[in-house]
Amino acid sequence: MDTLVLHTPASEFHAPPSGHPERVERQHAVMAGAPAAGARVEGWTSPAGRVALERVHVPAHVDQLFSAAPATGHVSLDADTHMSPGSLDAALQAAGAAIEAVDRVMDAAAEAVFVAARPPGHHAEPDRAMGFCLFNTVAIAAMHAIASRGLATAAVVDFDVHHGNGTQAFADTEPRLSFVSLHQGWIYPGTGAAHETGAHGNILNIPLESGTRGEAWLARFDDQVLPRLERDRPEFLLASAGFDAHRDDPLAGLALDEATFAAIGARLADAARRFSHSRLVCVLEGGYDCAALERSVEAFLGALKAG
Repeated sequence: MDTLVLHTPASEFHAPPSGHPERVERQHAVMAGAPAAGARVEGWTSPAGRVALERVHVPAHVDQLFSAAPATGHVSLDADTHMSPGSLDAALQAAGAAIEAVDRVMDAAAEAVFVAARPPGHHAEPDRAMGFCLFNTVAIAAMHAIASRGLATAAVVDFDVHHGNGTQAFADTEPRLSFVSLHQGWIYPGTGAAHETGAHGNILNIPLESGTRGEAWLARFDDQVLPRLERDRPEFLLASAGFDAHRDDPLAGLALDEATFAAIGARLADAARRFSHSRLVCVLEGGYDCAALERSVEAFLGALKAG
């Protein structure tokens, strides 16, 4: 697929407290892996506006983040989620880049776009920030595709090691959005059981045991995710692209490697071509071992380009 990487300069200035795993070196790792994969890379600085944010988040949540943004130091929204003086701009640019990614694909300027931005977003629920996440970037992008580009349906495939509870919470209220997640079960945030199928039957959760390796992970994708995408044929396919299922990642216990992430990229490219009119946007989520993150992003993007 013709693949573009959009990165956000403001990602450099989201600075949680020292020692926090969601650190700026993650952005450096991604931006080392992207050009190594041969992808086109562009910067994006325009923030998402309130209309786009409020398609997913209640106005009170948006107001809270704008009012909480500190001029100095840090503000803690929960035990894991913090804002520094650059955090609000970083989150707004991340959402803005994801919206632009949808537009680039819809305008045939690329078939696949990878949004290399932080903070991540898939834990942010419609009414609260949590799990390192301020705004739900991938859901905002999906709703832009539906509300602004006139599409009937979209789907998010989440392959972060942690369940995307925020995206699921929104999809539970929005039947035009399908949500599929493969994640390690019974860890943070404690959601994502197989019986959670949503009020509209548009949610598929595939919890995996600790220690699951790439071959078993891919088998579940082939056996469960691909048939769901073939059934639903979403007009736009998005991915919450978390790389913390890597065996070297310190925050969880799956055992994927770079070859697995290449295979995931190849499968997503194929699914987008077959079921979603060659429309694919991937948004960076987790990945906290920087060396593994760099290698995994390079492998993933290389497979998208070849797909």
